[in-house]
Order: sequence, then C-alpha cells, then structure tokens
Amino acid sequence: MKISARVGQVPPSMTLAISAKAKAMKAEGIDVCSFSAGEPDFATPKHIVEAAKQALDEGKTRYGPAAGEMKLRSAIAQKLQTDNQLNYSAENVQVTNGGKQSLFNAILALIEPGDEVIIPAPYWVSYPEMVKLAEGTPIIVPTTAETQYKITPEQLKATITAKTKLFVLNSPSNPTGVVYTPDEIRALAEVAIDADIWAISDEIYEKILYDGAQHLSIGAVSPEMLDRTITSNGFAKAFSMTGWRVGYLAAPVALIKATSTLQSHSTSNVCTFAQYGALEALTSPESPGCIEQMRQAFAQRRTYILDRIHSIPGMSAPQPDGAFYVFVDISSTGLNSLEFCDRLLEKYHVAAVPGIAFGTDTCLRLSYATDMTSIEKGMDRLEQFVRSL
Repeated sequence: MKISARVGQVPPSMTLAISAKAKAMKAEGIDVCSFSAGEPDFATPKHIVEAAKQALDEGKTRYGPAAGEMKLRSAIAQKLQTDNQLNYSAENVQVTNGGKQSLFNAILALIEPGDEVIIPAPYWVSYPEMVKLAEGTPIIVPTTAETQYKITPEQLKATITAKTKLFVLNSPSNPTGVVYTPDEIRALAEVAIDADIWAISDEIYEKILYDGAQHLSIGAVSPEMLDRTITSNGFAKAFSMTGWRVGYLAAPVALIKATSTLQSHSTSNVCTFAQYGALEALTSPESPGCIEQMRQAFAQRRTYILDRIHSIPGMSAPQPDGAFYVFVDISSTGLNSLEFCDRLLEKYHVAAVPGIAFGTDTCLRLSYATDMTSIEKGMDRLEQFVRSL
C-alpha cells in the first residue's frame, strides 16, 4: 500500500507512543512509574459529570451545529472577556474536539503551501506536524535554559521573512512549564504587529500557575494584536476532562467561519452532551474551587520533584511557573534523550518523554500529573539510573 506523502512525512506522536508502552508494561504486571502522560490524574469534578448525565437524560444526543452549541459558545466568549480581556462574542468562537483540533483547524484554514510558521523549541510535539500537513514550512527557533526556554523579541524579529504567516506561542508551556511575563508578551506582540503576522496562542494550561505567575493573553495587548490573534484553549487540563474531547478556538469571524466549514467536513459537531458538561465547567460556582484544589496538589509535587532533580549530580531544570511538567537537562550523562529514556524504561521501569520529541535532544520531560507515591518511587529509580552511568 502506498501511503500519501502528506501523511508519510509525519511521525506518530512520541508522547502517546511512550504512554501506550508504559500502559502495556503495566498490563503485563510490571511496576512502571510513568511521568509521560500529559493529563491530570484527578477525576472530572462531580458537578460536571452530573451535568452531562442530565443532558443525556434530556435527550441531548443528536447532531448539533458544527461550530458548537450556541449556549457553550456564548459562555466561552464570556469567559474570554472576563478572564482574558479578549473582546470576543459567540460568533468568534468555535467548539472543537479537544484543544488539538482547534489548533489543527486554525493552521489548516490559515496556512498555504510555502507559508512559514515560526515555532520556538522546545515545542509541543504536534505543532510542526500540523504545519507540515497544511503544506507549510515549520521554522524552528531553538531556545536555551539561560532564557528560560523562551523566544526573545530579537529572535522572533530576526526569524521573520516575507514568507512568515504565523507565530506559535504556548504559555504556560508544554514541555517546559515556563510562563511568559506580561512584559515579554507585550514585546512579542509588538514584533508581530510590526511584521503583520498572525499569532496562535495555545493557552490550555492558563489556570495552572505557581508563585504568583501571571498569564496574559497576547490578544489582550491591543486591538491591533487581537485582529491577528488566534486563541486556542480547552477543558482538558484545568477541569481534568482529557477524555471528553472538548476544546475551543477564538479568532476573527472570517477565520471561525472557515474553520467551521472545515470541521463540518471532518468531525462535524463535538459530542453534544459533553458540551453541556463543558458548559457546567465554565458556569458553575463550584469549578474554581476544584481547579484550585488540583493546582495546590500540583504545586506540592512540583516542589518535591524539583528538589529531587537538583540533588542528582549533573542534572538541572528551570523552575516551571505553570502547567505540570519539568524539562530536565541530561546532557551531562553523555546519552541522547531517546537512549536515556529507552534505558530508563527498560531497566528501571520509569517512563519519561525524550526531549527530541520536543526538538531538544539534551533534555527529557517529566510530568508530575501523577500521585506522590509514584513520583517518589520514580525519582528514586531515576537517581539510581543516573548514578549508575
């Protein structure tokens, strides 16, 4: 069978592959400590689950609008106005099958063959592949621990060419957990406005912040920036709704019409009753407390895992101010990230994601979205492995 060149150039998601391998080993009875999953280990809050059950009981099981239920689109627009100071209405919003589809829809609707898309590395694994599938050209800009793995305005400006169409911004970041400060966001927005390029802002981790870190949506910087901003978000991380597959896209109306047309010919509407669970997540007075409870647990885990990393000779990591990942420098071991993670999983039964998946081969990503017992045991094994090298 001859597979299309379009798909042939795209590798499978390494994060999902490693997570699947760890689960398979567990199914065989092997005690695996997994730091690979990018999903909270908490149950979806009960009030959200009950809202979806009620929607089922009320018969909300039929096809719906491709762009999403209007009640949910309106609630998302209200959330974006209140929480993010983004002047969006329901017409500016599309509900998607997870945050991933919102990004894919936007890139496919905006990017044409030959268009360049600037992506700072380390990056979430799917950004470059989405650009390739849209027949665009991903332009990878390496960053370093010295700049907290953040792209600088000078780097962004120097990378822009006549072919540049889009800049991808992810704050808080997967895989590093770093958060751009409001001043840093404003400086990047100034470059984007001057160059007249779009920015897509992936804000899926915006509610998971530590130590007083502030999240500023780049579209809130000015009306000029809002006109060239695409905001992507969803319910997976803040509300522990990963399997529900409900995300959203907010952008100028013309782009939302285009992405809705695209979705109407691909997945059509998001699961109808799941959207009513998402509506409850946004509107219930119980939700902020649930988010805070989860965030505090992550904060405790973050402190522990950072202390353990810094106690292992030759290992280091910048302090994450958001999300639930830590990006660990393993260059002192002399192993590349794939070799390191393969040996760690096979011999010590610890699953981590190689940094090469994120464009940085001298690091690995550890997710602390798992219980403390597993974290403690896994860090013991990681330290044993590093000391054995």
